[in-house]
Amino acid sequence: QVQLVESGGGLVQPGGSLRLSCVASGAIFSIYDMGWYRQAPGKQRELVADINNGGSTRYLDSVMGRFTISRVNAKNTVYLQMIDLKPEDTAVYYCYAKVHVSSGTIPEDYWGQGTQVTVSS
Repeated sequence: QVQLVESGGGLVQPGGSLRLSCVASGAIFSIYDMGWYRQAPGKQRELVADINNGGSTRYLDSVMGRFTISRVNAKNTVYLQMIDLKPEDTAVYYCYAKVHVSSGTIPEDYWGQGTQVTVSS
């Protein structure tokens, strides 16, 4: 129905940068919110950043000033630019989208498969 495919994860040194991408495809009428969550082993999944239709953004306090979320609606794509990465940023990062699949239906949440970000020397 709706699929979210993430890319851009990898291994970087502290202070390095990565740019995550997520492309939504399938039966999409419109996308309301898009965002990024992360989850480290043994930890709860937490919201890193999200962006709504109007471009309003929210960020986890610990990433404020280092991460930037953006979206290109024509491409059904959301990005997460990450700079000055720290070891505590290590986690699986999941793309999220609240998708309206057809007129008259209630939007539903969809998740990507996750992409690993590892920050280590």
